[in-house]
Amino acid sequence: MSNTTSLRSVLTALALLLAAPASQAVERQAALPPATSGLVSGGVARPITAWSDFCRRHAVECRVDGGEPEAVAMTAQLWRLVTDVNLKVNRAVKPLTDAEHWGVVDRWSFPDDGYGDCEDYQVLKRKRLADAGVPRRAMRMTVVLDENNEGHAVLMVRTDRGDYILDNKRDEVLPWHQTGYVFVKRESQDDVLWVSLNNSSGPIATAARR
Repeated sequence: MSNTTSLRSVLTALALLLAAPASQAVERQAALPPATSGLVSGGVARPITAWSDFCRRHAVECRVDGGEPEAVAMTAQLWRLVTDVNLKVNRAVKPLTDAEHWGVVDRWSFPDDGYGDCEDYQVLKRKRLADAGVPRRAMRMTVVLDENNEGHAVLMVRTDRGDYILDNKRDEVLPWHQTGYVFVKRESQDDVLWVSLNNSSGPIATAARR
């Protein structure tokens, strides 16, 4: 082998070695969702009545731990977890209104029998994510007005790349501003309260099946 060929081989290997970290960084970045702005909250809002009842029955699900972060770092691992949980719960639970299920307009509950409506999907998603180590304080139950202008519950995961929405109406996890919903209010990250997202008290029930 000539000295020229040997030198060329060394330089090629060195170039590949130096390029590897940058290439890996690009790959990691591509695995993350696009960064977006977070939703700005306003004053105290009226909580969903059925949520208050749910909290009396499942206090740990609503308790706010001020020692936890109110937003988490979005990593490729977290993104895979969030999208996986959203998809699996959506496929595991069959839609059924509270009127059909419980004989009442609105009841928040875990879909232990395999049936539930919008909020039941979301409380199960939050529990599974919390069990996997995601801070509850960074996961806020949220009320929106959907495409039919009806009250609908989603789960908001607050991150350093913006607020992302887990929803039983779609398997894709989207940034809040891409959902097409009007955001009304969500749980506070500071107390067992709700805060306004558009200076409106909004609906007092989330009775939609889908």
